[in-house]
Amino acid sequence: MNSASDSQEQTAVLFICLGNICRSPLAEGVFSALAEEHGVRDRFRIESAGTGAWHVGEPPDSRSTAVARQHGIELIGTARRVESEDLREFDYLIVMDRQNERDIGHLLELYGGEAALELLREYDSEAGSDLDVPDPYYGGPDGFDRVYRMVRRSCEGLLQALT
Repeated sequence: MNSASDSQEQTAVLFICLGNICRSPLAEGVFSALAEEHGVRDRFRIESAGTGAWHVGEPPDSRSTAVARQHGIELIGTARRVESEDLREFDYLIVMDRQNERDIGHLLELYGGEAALELLREYDSEAGSDLDVPDPYYGGPDGFDRVYRMVRRSCEGLLQALT
């Protein structure tokens, strides 16, 4: 006889930003590394995607890759756009800002899906009322450091909530 503890399904988490080259791949990498550190990586399907198609097929931004490497995290994969199937296949759609939230909410209205749509910083103990992870794309390296710290705190909170 199988019980839930005998065969546990993976929780599917999709991190989403605008172009899928800065924030969401960083969140994917950080969350994956944290899950590995806590010995629960096998309990999750972890991916990232963007709301736009500008960077499809490109690797993560070199500045996101650099800040991740400084913390012992390798970012893998290439940018992709959110597809309608994602809305049904993932349990959690974790967005970086309120514009992403509106865009994905619109897709959920159009295509349906049961995924929970949440802002990543809802899990950040230091967020206060500012729940957006700012897009560091047009700024300097210090913006990527700041975003890393936000993403790290948020992913720690998310992992705690999901385990």
